[in-house]
Amino acid sequence: MANKEATVAELTDLFRTSNAVVLTEYRGLTVAQLKQLRGSIREHASYAVVKNTLTKIAANKAGIPSFDAELVGPSAIAFVHGDTVAVAKALRDFSKANPLLVVKGGYFDGAPLTAAEVGKLAELESREVLLAKLAGLFKAPLFGAAYLFNAPLSKAVRTVDALREKQESAN
Repeated sequence: MANKEATVAELTDLFRTSNAVVLTEYRGLTVAQLKQLRGSIREHASYAVVKNTLTKIAANKAGIPSFDAELVGPSAIAFVHGDTVAVAKALRDFSKANPLLVVKGGYFDGAPLTAAEVGKLAELESREVLLAKLAGLFKAPLFGAAYLFNAPLSKAVRTVDALREKQESAN
C-alpha cells in the first residue's frame, strides 16, 4: 500500500514538473527496443512504463484528467523536461521504424493533445532552429538601420570628395 502511494506521489510530481507528457502504448516491443527508445529521448525526457490505475490517480491529482480513457493496455509515458518538439520527433521516428510503438496522446502547455497533434509537434522545427530564425529576424532590421544611418554620411562624404576634386581641377 505504501509502495503504491509512493508511486502515485512520484508520478504526480513528474506530471506537475514536466514541460509536456506523451502517452504511448508499447505492446510487443522488446526490452532492447525500449532501451533504444529511452536512449533516443534521454536528453529531453524520461520514459517510464506505468501502471494504468496508478497513473490515472496521479494524472488527476496533477490536474490532467484527459488520460483517463487512453490509459488502457501496456502504457508508457515520456515525461518531457527539455525540448518537446525534439521528443515528439524522436517518438515519431522510432514509431516509423518500430510500428508497435503507438502514440496515444499527450499534454502540453495546459492542454490535452491528440495523437495527431503530437504528430504535428514533431513536424515543427527544433527550438534551436526557431531561435536562430528569430535572431535572424531581429538582426535584419538592425543591419538595415545601420545601412540607413551610414548611407547619408557616406553619400555626404562622396559629395564632398567630388566637390573637392572638381574645385582642385578647376584651379
